[in-house]
Amino acid sequence: MIRLSVNVNKVATLRNSRGGREPRLLDAVTACLAAGAAGITVHPRADRRHVTPDDVCDIARVLEARRPTVEYNIEGDPRPDLLALVLKVRPHQCTFVPVVPGEITSQAGWAPGLEAESLPGVIHTLKSNGIRVSLFVDPRAEGVRLASSVGADRVELYTEPFARAFERGPDHARRSFELYADAARLARSLGLGVNAGHDLDLDNLVLFRALPHLDEVSIGHAIVSRALFVGLETVVREYLAVLAER
Repeated sequence: MIRLSVNVNKVATLRNSRGGREPRLLDAVTACLAAGAAGITVHPRADRRHVTPDDVCDIARVLEARRPTVEYNIEGDPRPDLLALVLKVRPHQCTFVPVVPGEITSQAGWAPGLEAESLPGVIHTLKSNGIRVSLFVDPRAEGVRLASSVGADRVELYTEPFARAFERGPDHARRSFELYADAARLARSLGLGVNAGHDLDLDNLVLFRALPHLDEVSIGHAIVSRALFVGLETVVREYLAVLAER
């Protein structure tokens, strides 16, 4: 079965908008685990606009008792403070995501070039410490091949383009899906695992769950948005049910 890792960033964003501790991030983590989520994802950005380093460590302590059943995934760009945090916490997985200054959310995956030159060294360091490494890439051969060449264990396919295609109708969705399927097959042929995330939701996941070799989806914004109306545990169970119908 495809694993669901719930990104809890938006819970921290809501907390930070007011200050204080509410809503409590660990309560959200507990609700996700109670509903059966197989993983928790966080993306601690340099500006600390949602999850903070303290949050990352607090979640790690909660999840420690759940190893190896529940996985912890830390996303971010390979800046020094993030690498130090990852090495301190030692999550199951670190997903490297390129960051554009001032961006609201991730905009694209890694591509060959100067920004990727540091990846082999940092990936080697993390893997030497028992941390699986995934590289956030567009559904293109060059991104998948880059992940293989720098030593990553998995790719995370950037799915916002698929989500926008899905909104335009079935034909657009199917053509987009085939691009992702080709990327997933290439990844598997190179020995890479396949994750996916960004703007997946209950509607488009019905098609995307058929992606060949899909190991894990990371979903946050859509889950937290719907949870405002029906509750977090309910939403996580809805997503798990969709994934189970594959």
